Amino acid sequence: CSLKKTAHPTRVCIYSMPSQSLLRRGVLALFFTTAIAVTMKMMTLRRTTPPVKAAALVQARGCRKMVAGKMATNAIVNRRGEGFASMHNNMAGHHHYYNYQLGSHHRRRRGLFATKSGATIHTSKDSLEDVAEDSVRKTFASQGGKRTKVGDILKSSLSLEAKKSELIGKQVVIKGWVRTLRAQKQLAFMEINDGSSFSGIQVVIDAGKMEGGVDKFEDVTSKVTTGASVAVLGKLVESPGKGQAVEIQCEDIKIVGVVQDGDKYPLQKKRHSLEFLRSIAHLRARTNTFAAVSRVRSSLALGIHNYFHSMGFKHLHSPIITASDCEGAGEMFRVTTIDPQNPPSLKNNKKKSDDDDNDDTMKEFYKNDFFDKPAYLTVSGQLSGETYACAMGDIYTFGPTFRAENSQTSRHLAEFWMIEPEMAFADIFDAMDNCEGMVRAAATAAMEECSDDLEFFGKFYEKGLKERLDLIANKPFMKIEYKEAIKLLQEEITKDASKWEYPDVGFGTDLATEHERWICEKWGQGAATFVYNYPRDIKAFYMRDNDDGKTVAAFDLLVPGVGELAGGSQREERYDVLQKKLKEFDLIEDDYWWYMDLRKYGSVPHAGYGVGFERLVCYLTGMTNVRDVIPYPRYPGNAEF
Repeated sequence: CSLKKTAHPTRVCIYSMPSQSLLRRGVLALFFTTAIAVTMKMMTLRRTTPPVKAAALVQARGCRKMVAGKMATNAIVNRRGEGFASMHNNMAGHHHYYNYQLGSHHRRRRGLFATKSGATIHTSKDSLEDVAEDSVRKTFASQGGKRTKVGDILKSSLSLEAKKSELIGKQVVIKGWVRTLRAQKQLAFMEINDGSSFSGIQVVIDAGKMEGGVDKFEDVTSKVTTGASVAVLGKLVESPGKGQAVEIQCEDIKIVGVVQDGDKYPLQKKRHSLEFLRSIAHLRARTNTFAAVSRVRSSLALGIHNYFHSMGFKHLHSPIITASDCEGAGEMFRVTTIDPQNPPSLKNNKKKSDDDDNDDTMKEFYKNDFFDKPAYLTVSGQLSGETYACAMGDIYTFGPTFRAENSQTSRHLAEFWMIEPEMAFADIFDAMDNCEGMVRAAATAAMEECSDDLEFFGKFYEKGLKERLDLIANKPFMKIEYKEAIKLLQEEITKDASKWEYPDVGFGTDLATEHERWICEKWGQGAATFVYNYPRDIKAFYMRDNDDGKTVAAFDLLVPGVGELAGGSQREERYDVLQKKLKEFDLIEDDYWWYMDLRKYGSVPHAGYGVGFERLVCYLTGMTNVRDVIPYPRYPGNAEF
């Protein structure tokens, strides 16, 4: 029987044993009618059938089983979540054969497969796995397939021996950059890394087992060099080599991007200095060091967010542009739309100078600017954070801050990230406890998520890094008052002043890094240490005055190898006291009218602290320069990339 030509050309053929009885003819007619109905329904599906050679692999929506003959349908779900139906012919002993031919207009719109011509789908005894592999191979050649991340493969293969056995024989597509390539006559070993893990995965390319044979093998090995990007289709097999549980037996490979002028590629297979890598910051993430830094930085950020979320804090996005100087230091980047080559004229055709402190002149000058007043890049999100803490209880900010400090040290950047929590109904000791919990959570997150990266840092950058992180995660932090710390330092310095770069220490001294490290490394015996109740003259205006009139409720967290890691305080909540301090610090009260309102309308004790994120990354990785733990460092004389 055949159908006439329609908009959907179809041929349905049914072969049966000769039938003599009327009953048999009736059953045959019923079966034929049902087969036509099912076929037409298949043609109306929104997505059509991918090409296969033997066993049917048909995408179906709502088509749960075929007609008669015990034909069952099992769902197969690919990585995009799209459903496919694998229809297994379970008709042993039946004298029927079904053949459905679909028109070329039926094509997959999305997903792994695309059909350019009519596809014949029928059931047979061929292996479904062989058909699927053939289809994936054709798909890879045309589209490259959906990739599996190397990190996911390695984590699964190393976690449990049972999981490793489940991976063996699995077909995957990986995409990444070539780290190394060792090619022989018809055999090559390629290490590929896609950034998802510290280690790459080895791909074994056998010319006799890959698509394209020797010709493609020679083409690939002649074009691929270190840094080239490739896509590989292959099977995971158990690796006979040491240090790797599995490797990939290549079945097909596609060169995504070659390295032009390979001899000039900056990242050759040798060790490069950190100074040199800063000059090629756009490529340095491809090295082991900076890829590891990036992964640790990402895990730390997530761990910190999770910590505050678990404590009931709300994340506040504080403004980047501000008119307030939080620290009162005056080292801020100005934001302006005024052309410095053509500043606006003032009265009597005068030009504004930096020494002009006449208020009327400044107001007239800034009328020509975008904000009608001086505006800056923020040095801290604290003041904004306080306003929300005094309404929502506990909040934190996590964002970029800026300081125009002309410093070339390894501890300072012009652009850096700060973590700044603020807590209502809290004092200095509440803030120190929260800070301790946050640092512990960050260290724990790094150890759990980035063990391979930390092992690398411990091997090449700081011996004993793991032990130090264990100490941070498990040993209680120490606490000491500033005046007691000064007394201990004076006693130590008198033993041999020549060992100290800054031997003059007294009450009111702003502690140097060598002082901070001695406190936590020697007195604190390697434990992180809080120093609190600092002299008011060396701290910011917003810190709460203690009853002695000499100190403020402020603290610094000192850690071995770094020195100051965090700083915080209880905030001054008394309106009259804060008003006097603004004058004392030569700050204009009108600029802080909104900040003063918090003290007028339902003021409460509150506290907070700030942690420099780059310093935290340095501390937990053993890196010694903050320029190497941020993607694109900004410092005096450098704003590249």
